[in-house]
Amino acid sequence: MKKVFFIGYVWPEPATTAAGHRMQQLLQAFNDFGYYIAFGSAASKTTYSLDLEALEVETVTLQLNHSSFDDYVEELAPDIVVFDRFMTEEQYGWRVAQYAPQALRVLNTEDLHSLRKAREECHKKNEAFTPQKWKQHEMTLREVASIYRSDVSLMISSYEMELLQNELDIPKDMLIYLPFMLRKLTKEEIGEWPTFEERKDFVCVGNGKHAPNVDSIITLKKTIWPLIRKAMPDAELRIYGAYLPKQVLEMHSPAIGFHVMGWAEDLKAVLQNAKVSLAPLQFGAGIKGKLIAAMQNGIPSITTAIGAEGMHGELPWNGAICNDWDTFAIAAVEHYQNKEKWEVAQAQGVTLINTLYSKEILLERLQKQLKQLQQHLEEHRNNNFMGRLLQHQTLTSTKYMAKWIEEKNRR
Repeated sequence: MKKVFFIGYVWPEPATTAAGHRMQQLLQAFNDFGYYIAFGSAASKTTYSLDLEALEVETVTLQLNHSSFDDYVEELAPDIVVFDRFMTEEQYGWRVAQYAPQALRVLNTEDLHSLRKAREECHKKNEAFTPQKWKQHEMTLREVASIYRSDVSLMISSYEMELLQNELDIPKDMLIYLPFMLRKLTKEEIGEWPTFEERKDFVCVGNGKHAPNVDSIITLKKTIWPLIRKAMPDAELRIYGAYLPKQVLEMHSPAIGFHVMGWAEDLKAVLQNAKVSLAPLQFGAGIKGKLIAAMQNGIPSITTAIGAEGMHGELPWNGAICNDWDTFAIAAVEHYQNKEKWEVAQAQGVTLINTLYSKEILLERLQKQLKQLQQHLEEHRNNNFMGRLLQHQTLTSTKYMAKWIEEKNRR
């Protein structure tokens, strides 16, 4: 039986993070492909962690810098190893290359962490972001090195695919464009959604551990919400998300219609009863799970160019894209009050989901590309000179640091 081994940066939490939802989709994809699935992580599980055993996924708690990993992966002898984010490849990639050389090494980027970090630093310094600043960032060197050491990387954003190819000339055969894999929305399902008249309130969704989300909530409270309330004195906004920090929880102000609700156990119900989603993201990367969830539940979104980046191709956005907060507030009010505008935006969201995120099409493409790589793996690796260079002993500082820690711990 074919085997795939996922090495998680964390245990997936699909109910709280887009990354967790993405990982759940990948696990399901390999299950559909007929693979035996194992998942390991050195992180601690939380109350939100996905019950992998219930999905018949073998789980293993990994030890950092320990030879037990070598023994496990050698005995498992996987056909494919999936690294969850570049930090995981840094830690375990050389071990997989040494003890499971037959395995296709796949990097699941989630998003380009270096891009998000470079943008965040520019935002804090009030500087304009440029691709040149991203290329100069130390994390970019680490992340791109990981991409080259891997046989192929899964890219969730079309923008990031283009960035790597246009700015760094990374070969196209080392990247697979794989956004969220979603089932199509049916007419029957859409027909059951609450109507424009049946919905009320604005909503903002975001995990509190994710810096762009916290920044967007602060922007809402300080700048955008006062503008909306001026136009709509009775407007209500509800903030949902797991792990919201103290500074966000303290923003709870029912008197001005600003409600900090915390984690939503049933996000689907929350979104289907709300009228407009707000996501004033000023930095970040990848594609945004909160905006996908809004489309899946028939709610228009007002966001920024960063928020919508890599998510809609050449199709119209399901709401409005605004980088100026006055314009943002006006668009939010218009979509809340104008039924025709609201219904057009809702329909555009359905088109986006069914056109760009079709699970059937994406699964077929993924399976085909992985199979082709496996069949020509030796040739593919020989052509990846930069990857071979980065695997060379003179550059594998993480490997020898890990071996030193391992020996030190043994003594």
